[in-house]
Amino acid sequence: MKVYALVGESGTGKSHRAQQIAGMKKIECIIDDGLLIRNNRIVAGISAKREKSKIAAIRRAIFMDKSHAEEVRAKINEIQPRSVLILGTSERMIESIISALNLPPVDEVIRIEDVATPEEIEAAKHTRQAEGIHVIPVPTFEVKKQFSGYFIDAVKMFFTDSKNRNRFVEKAVVRPTYSYMGKYTISESAIISIVAHEAESVDGVARVSKVLVNNTPDGLKLSLEIIVNYGANIVAVLTRVQAAVRKMVENMTALNVANVDVTAKGLAIKDVKQLEGKH
Repeated sequence: MKVYALVGESGTGKSHRAQQIAGMKKIECIIDDGLLIRNNRIVAGISAKREKSKIAAIRRAIFMDKSHAEEVRAKINEIQPRSVLILGTSERMIESIISALNLPPVDEVIRIEDVATPEEIEAAKHTRQAEGIHVIPVPTFEVKKQFSGYFIDAVKMFFTDSKNRNRFVEKAVVRPTYSYMGKYTISESAIISIVAHEAESVDGVARVSKVLVNNTPDGLKLSLEIIVNYGANIVAVLTRVQAAVRKMVENMTALNVANVDVTAKGLAIKDVKQLEGKH
């Protein structure tokens, strides 16, 4: 296994450039802030960005938790990657990660100054300090489950790989509680109000009769009972409600919606003549 190290101070843009470097050098896996990433997917580990303090985040990033380290080691042994890129703030941190995961010594050290201009590094530092933004080098859908309840955005970029092909990648941007807003909560009644309002805005829905919210480790599980207008295509209405509710709740709360169950419990007839005309 060939081991690469990407070294740079915190907030200088290492995670932002990790995919680009991996693409250029054909590196199979990335180890970043407690995560093992392969082919734009999180395959093992727990993100340090979920921790509640900077000290806890550092401990998570260098795999000081034995069960965490064992999980990632086992996945590496299963995958047997030919190359891996490790991100760290110093060579000492890289060595700590290598020791915790029983990896070979570093073959090549890449410094952030080698792949980013001074202006780009300063811009990355400003973004970290002013907005508390942290990048995870995977698409947003990969981190939604782990970061349910955090503020998540997407960053898209193009780069040219080693074969001069233009490649497009998406990275997730999160704002950890220890660096941005602190802990926040959303009441169940607020979620119910959002669900009911959005469902009733869907064409064909007369009213929402019941909403149940179950907050699980995987995200919200929502159950709705609705009354459908007589004459509407019930299956189509239920499908539209599912999509609309999921999108609005995720956009307004930053919570991951694991699933939305919608049941038609009755029909609403606006006009008796409408019913008579059908017979």
